Amino acid sequence: MIMPKWGLSMRTGKITEWLAAEGDTVDEGDALAEIDTDKIAGTLEAPSGGVLRRIVAPAGGAAPVGRAIALIAPADVPDAEIDRAAADARDQLARGEPADDEEGPLTGTVQLGDTVLAYATSGTGEQQVVLVHGFGGDKNSWLFVREALAARHTVHALDLPGHGASTKDVGDGGPGTLASAVTGFLDVLGIARAHLVGHSLGGAVSVAAAASAPERVASLTLIAPAGFGPDVNAAYLRGFAAAGTRRALRPHLSALFADEARVTRQLVDDLLRYKRLDGVDHALATLLTTLIDEDDAPALDVTELRTSAPTVALWGREDRVIPASNAASLKGRAEVRLVDGAGHMPHMETPGEVVAAVERAIADSDTKSAP
Repeated sequence: MIMPKWGLSMRTGKITEWLAAEGDTVDEGDALAEIDTDKIAGTLEAPSGGVLRRIVAPAGGAAPVGRAIALIAPADVPDAEIDRAAADARDQLARGEPADDEEGPLTGTVQLGDTVLAYATSGTGEQQVVLVHGFGGDKNSWLFVREALAARHTVHALDLPGHGASTKDVGDGGPGTLASAVTGFLDVLGIARAHLVGHSLGGAVSVAAAASAPERVASLTLIAPAGFGPDVNAAYLRGFAAAGTRRALRPHLSALFADEARVTRQLVDDLLRYKRLDGVDHALATLLTTLIDEDDAPALDVTELRTSAPTVALWGREDRVIPASNAASLKGRAEVRLVDGAGHMPHMETPGEVVAAVERAIADSDTKSAP
């Protein structure tokens, strides 16, 4: 198990706590360690099942990106072999240098008329996966799942208009307008069909893209999608859009997570930096009118948009922004999964569950397309 790369500039990560002990049997996706970086804190999950034979990097220490911090192997692998591998891993850690192949995703932009979209691409697999973030997010929202998906697929994380490094003009802010940006992105990169993964507003955008261009969308994975069901936390949406200081923003960000400790000072600072960019206030205000009305009721409804793409929907049971009660509106059109220990950001709190949901949607698509 290696130290992951959660961000383009990340070179090391600090292991704040091991959640498993040597000798424990672990399954793929089990939470094994808490990792802290200069940007974000997250949980590192087991990349495969087996026995946690050695912890190479102790809690409290830093490890370079791409270097082994623990060894997972079957119980029948001889201890002598494990000891040799652990010694090699400790030698690499002592050198303090990231692995040579840990260069991170390729970043770039595409031009769609007057709109510039920024993106990051990882992996070289045959299947094309496009990650579409939510209101106020950006391509870095997917750091915890991108690496795992890129091990099998080519993964593109977008900055929607109004967000990240993309053009801040969102037009009318409607899901159809944003969906056109997604399909335009596919056009420029020459991607005939893609598996769309959409979070919150990005979920509604992904549904709109699949409805308008069904031949371009192989599957949908929707994470707490907007536009389904009657419940939405309007106070969060208005508070996030209006907040201009750390003190004003931080309480609203706490609503995103089941574990409020995920709201780090760096996360708050990064979002404030984004919100202070020219054009962001207007973009968020425009998008806000598409999400809720003047009475704070949901204004966005994509339940009538139909698609034949295999669909998996995932909700955190502790979602305080778009509650999991809204999942009932997807009955009959999606496989719905409810996740314990997650709020509105399962891709950050329980990334293994999100990766599994995406893989299920891709597998369903493969089954559907088989002769």
